[in-house]
Amino acid sequence: MRLTKIITLLLASLVFVSSASAQRAEVTITLDERFFDALLDGIFQNAAPPEFSIASNDSKGMPAKKLFGNSFASGSAMTERACPDSVRLLREMNGVRTAVRFRDGKILAPLAFSGGYAPPFVGCVDFAGWAETNIELEFDQPNQRLVARALVGNVALNGTGGMGGTVIAKMIQSAIDKKVNPIELMKLDKISFTVPIQNSGTMRMKAVGVRSEVVSGAVKVHLAYEFLKG
Repeated sequence: MRLTKIITLLLASLVFVSSASAQRAEVTITLDERFFDALLDGIFQNAAPPEFSIASNDSKGMPAKKLFGNSFASGSAMTERACPDSVRLLREMNGVRTAVRFRDGKILAPLAFSGGYAPPFVGCVDFAGWAETNIELEFDQPNQRLVARALVGNVALNGTGGMGGTVIAKMIQSAIDKKVNPIELMKLDKISFTVPIQNSGTMRMKAVGVRSEVVSGAVKVHLAYEFLKG
């Protein structure tokens, strides 16, 4: 118990001395590819695969899948079939694994997926494949948060030789922009905290800025803090 008190006093003293000489400091967090691989494994093993809607509405506001969610069986006869109008992320598809990679100063995210949609007068169309995605990080100054934006590039569909990939890519990107982007990663008020100082009350470490740096195999997040009394 005495040893614990001594260590606490030493740490508090160091924080106090540091803040007295410099009212601002920076903390760096490094997240590498192995971290994101483990995170994705945990997500896919312990929860349902992430899924988001790509449904669009017609001029009357009725979802397209409600109007054209049937597929033709023969002649004019139609068999009703529920169409998901959504994209579901997969851990892997045809050897391509959903992952986060850091290359040449960029954050690359290959995404394996499957899904279906119902274009007018056609019926439910199933698709699967993988997408080349770039992730851009930016500091949202008005809202004091670090956000990410996913930009979908080329889409490769299974068994089509790339045909239809452009259409699917636009649908996925539109859905991400409307329903996913921007992705909030970190809010500064959530990472601000107080530090107890022996016989001196508390000192507040207030996060006042954040910047990111992509290096080989990892991303570094630099957090700027101000030291304030109480």
